[in-house]
Order: sequence, then structure tokens, then C-alpha cells
Amino acid sequence: MDLEKLIYNCKKGERRAQAELYRRYSGILFGMCLKYSKNRTEAEDNLHDSFMTIFSKIDQYSFQGSFEGWIKRITVNTVLQKYRKEQYLDVVSENMGDDPDSDFDIDIEQTDINLSTLLGYIQELPNKYRLTFNLYVLDGYSHKEISEMLGTSTGTSKSNLARAKMILREKIEKKKINIA
Repeated sequence: MDLEKLIYNCKKGERRAQAELYRRYSGILFGMCLKYSKNRTEAEDNLHDSFMTIFSKIDQYSFQGSFEGWIKRITVNTVLQKYRKEQYLDVVSENMGDDPDSDFDIDIEQTDINLSTLLGYIQELPNKYRLTFNLYVLDGYSHKEISEMLGTSTGTSKSNLARAKMILREKIEKKKINIA
């Protein structure tokens, strides 16, 4: 079934169409949920909540722009809304010595760290740092956009990013020392 027909059938509330939409996009959206979540179980919960929101708002999709982009945006917003409700995003001091906009370059081959280890390190970050890091470094949002999404100031976004990078660098350095 083509995407337009599938979306139309989902708008009519057809269960088979919803199941097909889930099959088509659950892998992509789960990957997004996984990078914003502390662990796999939380990512599964976030994926479920995201699809519930997608199905409840699918009538709002007007076939303008990418459908995949639309559902990704809903997924990010659903996950962030959950953290805002649970007050995981406490404001921290905005005085940070490190330059938060400095590049976060990791040469995986030189550090002997595989991608799953790096993802594990990112998942271990405190929520406010993990969310800011993912939004800025992995998804390319600006600090202004992040501050609006998370309900914080731009300075807090920069500070949280700098702290996330600092924690990740420390974990990577510790891993390199343990390997040597």
C-alpha cells in the first residue's frame, strides 16, 4: 500500500493501516527514542507514547512536507514533554568555563570505543545533559530551539551541552586508560 493511502486509512482509524504504519516506522522511531532515553525499556515506553500521539494527531497531517519528518518531530516532542512533566530538566548554573560550541569530535577507531559503548555513555548522562547533547550534536538543533523545546534558557542549554561533553570526554578517557 502506498504511503498516502496508508495515512488516509490511518485517519479513518483502520487498525490494519495503523499496524502497517507501525511496522514501517517503528525501527526509525525506536532509534530516536533510544538515544533520548536512559535505557531500552524507557525507549520502548517512549516509542509507544509516540505512536499513540501520532495516531491521535494524524488528522492534522496535511500531506505537506515529509511524513517521516512529521512523525520524527512528534516523537521528539512526545519524549521531551514527558521529561518536562517529570521535572527532569532542572535549571543549572549558566557559568561554564568550557566552550559549549566547540566540536565534539570522537574518532571511534582511535579511541577503541564502539558505537554501542558510546551510545551507552550517552544514555548514562543525566537527563538534562543527554537531551541537550542529542538535540544539539546529533539532531542539529540550535541552543535557541533547544531552550524553547525544553523550557530552559539558551545559557542553560549551552551549559548543559558543555557538561555533557565534559562527562563523555571523561568516560572516553577512562576507557582508553583501561584499554592501555
